[in-house]
Amino acid sequence: MNSPRTASIKLNNALGSEGKAALFTALIMGLVAHMPALVADIPNHDGLSSVYFSQNMLTSGRWFLGPACAVSSYYSLHWLIGVLALLYLAIAAVFVVKLLDVKSPLFAGLIAGLMVTFPGLASNFAYLFTMDGYMMGLLFAVLAVYMTAKVKRGFIFGAGFLALSMGTYQAYLPVAMLLSLYMVLMIFAEKTKFFDKLKKALNYLYMGVIGVALYYGILKLLLAITGKELDTYQGMNSAVEKVSLMDSIKAIYKDFASFTVFGKVIFTNAFATVAAAVIAVAFAVALIVRAVQEKWLKSVWFYIIGVVTCVVIPLFTNAILLISKDVTYHMIMRYQWVLFGVLALAFIENSFRSFKPNTQAALEWCMLVTAAVCILSNVISVNVAYSNLEKKYEKTYAYCLRLADRIEQTEGYYQGIPIYMIGVIGDDNFPETDITADVTDHMIGIGGQWLFYRPENFELFYKHYMGITFNFLTPDEANFYDTKEYVDMPSFPGAGSTKVVDGILYVKTENMH
Repeated sequence: MNSPRTASIKLNNALGSEGKAALFTALIMGLVAHMPALVADIPNHDGLSSVYFSQNMLTSGRWFLGPACAVSSYYSLHWLIGVLALLYLAIAAVFVVKLLDVKSPLFAGLIAGLMVTFPGLASNFAYLFTMDGYMMGLLFAVLAVYMTAKVKRGFIFGAGFLALSMGTYQAYLPVAMLLSLYMVLMIFAEKTKFFDKLKKALNYLYMGVIGVALYYGILKLLLAITGKELDTYQGMNSAVEKVSLMDSIKAIYKDFASFTVFGKVIFTNAFATVAAAVIAVAFAVALIVRAVQEKWLKSVWFYIIGVVTCVVIPLFTNAILLISKDVTYHMIMRYQWVLFGVLALAFIENSFRSFKPNTQAALEWCMLVTAAVCILSNVISVNVAYSNLEKKYEKTYAYCLRLADRIEQTEGYYQGIPIYMIGVIGDDNFPETDITADVTDHMIGIGGQWLFYRPENFELFYKHYMGITFNFLTPDEANFYDTKEYVDMPSFPGAGSTKVVDGILYVKTENMH
């Protein structure tokens, strides 16, 4: 057994300069981008009910999420969970760099920078109570491909990691699929016999089939043991039932094109758009140079593989739609889009090694500037999002403080009186103050100007963030909603928006009619 000192030396040697560049860039840029989410205990709407949450999400198919989140406990500890999440993400960046055979520390750092500043991560951090588990799931998805590529019969270990990844969060399956697709393409670019290439490429298919089967097998077993059934949330119950493949194809391509162009994760602003275009041009040049050097242009297979690749990329990217036809494909589930920039940079770095030193230097400067622009644009986007989340909290806190005072000043109020809250927070009596919609409207859990989207949020916010206990009734405990007296009540903060009727204090926060 190695001593800690010997193990650290071996780890340092294994990382190499490119691995250390990826690791430290990811940690530093991760803190630069996401520090606001780590140092402030600001919940989003779901965070109100997850101050302490066991993460038992078996009925959503996430049978490993509980163990994954147990490392940080089940309390919503923003700093600890955030640091663990960034650590998992940084380790994933190291394995991505190693998997893609990136040798340049510069390119390794740029790839890591893109991975930790991806705008979609702002939504993950808004749901911070489960962030560390999700980033562990992402790491498992990367490890699934890495083990398949780098270890003899590694598809067996890769299948295990893929099952763990899906058992933590199914949305990272496309990450493994896109990375596998890239590795298969690189295998067929090698100067070896066709059947040798096919043999190596099939390992990724074995990994995927065994991994998905293992995930579903464990899921079905745990459901049988616990006597539970899959939830209808996000169509999880349809994921193991008959899914119409053809019905999903059109939606997959339409969603891929729409989100890629308008999803604000690649083209976050004009500068990022130009930078992304420059990277795309550099990738195209690298592909042409490589094709000329390797004489691919004379082979019909080059064109066939190119067409097939373009066809399957949207399918692999939106693979979750093939599994669950009823899924709402929100920002947290779209991390795989970061791989387009990552894989482009890796291919550029791999292809330009044979260039003359001066040409390499010029290309490195070009990629440094353009990728840095993308990273800075990402940092700006996520910080705009965090700024809006903080303002949502402050405005909601001020609103609830005023509402609590009004409730307690209502004639007939006493501590413990049953309260029926109707509505959430109406916009009729309040100005529109959210100026971040252009950036945040795609970021689930972080856009808008109020934390609440259902009446139950009031009770949780009062309990956990204001130390106020009100006896709120559930909607089925009152029959006041459609009465003329309620309809005629003004919404808060209007006079008469709180009223005691037959021993129940009614609060109308928005004019639902």
